[in-house]
Amino acid sequence: MLMAVGMFLLSAVVILIAGTKLSHYGDRIAEHSGLGRLWIGVVLMAAATSLPEVFTAVSAVLIDAPNMAVGDLFGAGLSNMLTLALIDVAYRQKRVWQQAALEQALIASLAVTLTGLAGLLIVVRQPLPFWNVGLGTFAIALIYVLGMRVVLRQEDMRRREQQLARVVEAEEAGSNRPVVAGALKRAVTGFALASVGILVAAPLLAESAKEIAEATGVSTTFIGTSLVAITTSLPELVTTFAAVRLGAFDLAVGNLFGSNAFNMAVLFLADIAYRKGPLLAAVEATHVVTAFVSMLLMSVGLMGIIYRAEKRFVLIEPDSVLMIVGYLLGMWLLFRIGG
Repeated sequence: MLMAVGMFLLSAVVILIAGTKLSHYGDRIAEHSGLGRLWIGVVLMAAATSLPEVFTAVSAVLIDAPNMAVGDLFGAGLSNMLTLALIDVAYRQKRVWQQAALEQALIASLAVTLTGLAGLLIVVRQPLPFWNVGLGTFAIALIYVLGMRVVLRQEDMRRREQQLARVVEAEEAGSNRPVVAGALKRAVTGFALASVGILVAAPLLAESAKEIAEATGVSTTFIGTSLVAITTSLPELVTTFAAVRLGAFDLAVGNLFGSNAFNMAVLFLADIAYRKGPLLAAVEATHVVTAFVSMLLMSVGLMGIIYRAEKRFVLIEPDSVLMIVGYLLGMWLLFRIGG
């Protein structure tokens, strides 16, 4: 038990440091490459910080713990929305959500859609198996790819408009191109090393969390949705707070919603690894509660992005309060129904 606690703390420290660096170098890549913070947050950072969920989910199904896997992926969505609410509470100068581009509404809508589809597949329990893999999870992965194409095309249009406005400035800075290229190379190298740090520490973090949780005797569904999901969502938490401190709001918000959408696509990978049949037909129906609450919280976040108030309230925003209370009520409900 003590060894598991020690490994958990050590892994958490590694992820804390690596996650902070990941956010820093992601911001530098966005600056020097011209790709934009939305693109970097939704694609690069979302995928990198979701590595713990990927490895945890696949590892869980390989040891015949499908409820742990699915609970981790759905629970990560809840944890990410809790993070979104907390950064809005902590960052008092401006409303964080409204500092993000309106294009974030696209990725938020995609995450809500994929989560709802996954929850529906669990309720229906007619997976239409193909080589022991449910066609439903394949459809989720396909919709994710097509949805990301729409998001990135929209971001590309905005990026080209911004580049046109900076043509003269870019031409005047032409002599500095080698410096910019060198800075971009260093940023990419730093981003890759930080990702490796998360890649190494995340499985250890999840495994030690699982050992600690098993000692309590709580069901794998609740453990996966709460403790394991929170620990595997630590990279998103760290990188998001670091991005907000840098003023990179698109990185922060895009990372959270992008991770939620990406995690639903990971269901397909977990389904491939699960050799006893379609994954979503083998898990408990209580996961639908997590999916439903996650959709509600993401919908509140989506409204927060779209609503553009000129100034914020003296007290904390009611949308942030709703998300925090909603998360706590969702965890309580899941525990009460025997998750």
